[in-house]
Amino acid sequence: MPSYGNRPERGMSSPAALFRHLQRLTDQVGVLEHARGIVPRHEHGYRVDDVARGLIVVCREPSPSQELVTLGRRYLYFLAQAQVPGGQFRHRLGYDRHWDDEPGTEDCWGRALWALGTAAARGPTTGIREESFALFSRSAHVSSPWPHAMAFAALGAAEILDSFPGHSDALRLLVTAAAVIGEPPEDAAWPWPAPRLSYANASIAEAVIVTGEKLGRGDLLRNGLRMLDWLLAGETRNGHLSVVPDEGWSRGDDRPAFDQHPGQVAALADACMRAAAVTGDDSWLTGVEMSVAWLLGDNDAGIALLDPATGGCSDALSRTSRSRNQGAESTLAMISVLQQGARRLLPARHGVK
Repeated sequence: MPSYGNRPERGMSSPAALFRHLQRLTDQVGVLEHARGIVPRHEHGYRVDDVARGLIVVCREPSPSQELVTLGRRYLYFLAQAQVPGGQFRHRLGYDRHWDDEPGTEDCWGRALWALGTAAARGPTTGIREESFALFSRSAHVSSPWPHAMAFAALGAAEILDSFPGHSDALRLLVTAAAVIGEPPEDAAWPWPAPRLSYANASIAEAVIVTGEKLGRGDLLRNGLRMLDWLLAGETRNGHLSVVPDEGWSRGDDRPAFDQHPGQVAALADACMRAAAVTGDDSWLTGVEMSVAWLLGDNDAGIALLDPATGGCSDALSRTSRSRNQGAESTLAMISVLQQGARRLLPARHGVK
């Protein structure tokens, strides 16, 4: 049972998930990647990664407004245009509406499958659910050699299996994800299947947890929980989160380190919510509460990244300041954390993830 830092009072509420800035960053095509301050930077165009995150947070809303449903349809259409007949995905679309790269199975493929699985299971309309299922099925026979891409795809496969038990391609994705991620070492000082921590680390642990759960593999479930327990302990400093920085972290590197990004915190909140749901142990919700607190200023710099005036989130936390820019990735991570924070008081048995 994990125990990290001082747990906030159980009655403390999370700020409501804010979509105002996401709406500002979204045009008729998709989510613009970057902003100068809060002003969208059209010249940088769009990424599948961000659009996929956008579809996920829309579908996680229990009662989305019609405006959010419209955003969800727009994000789904973008993913449909990014997908190629073989199941791979392009990643970057310029503001001139030309794709800037070749289709592949990198992270954008995995995140797209995560989003499509989520939308197929939890989309706000029948049309969104059906179209998302069809697009997921078109790509689920493909796999990737990259651990993060397979982890993201596994999270989408788990969503599919919640609604479509026995889906053969979703089960195959989980088996492949476990193989690509690999076994963590027995070394208690570094029980991680890679020599260096990088980005979205908790998504790797979450994928192992959910793979163990869905496949009935107790060994994988224990490995994933051990990985997450170690990661959360390592990312806790003086009672607050001190997450892996942009350049990653290896054994022996100095901490705290910067810049720190909201995406790390969003992955951690998701994984801790998953662990609580799978195990029935709500002590994992400490990680969710600490993730919300990190956004609100309980971090190494003592500076809030959430900007309630704009509905956005700063892109990075440095040692003494925060970025003034509020781009898509950070704002979507903020929304995701606040969504999980709003759910953290639900019993873990409800399976919120």
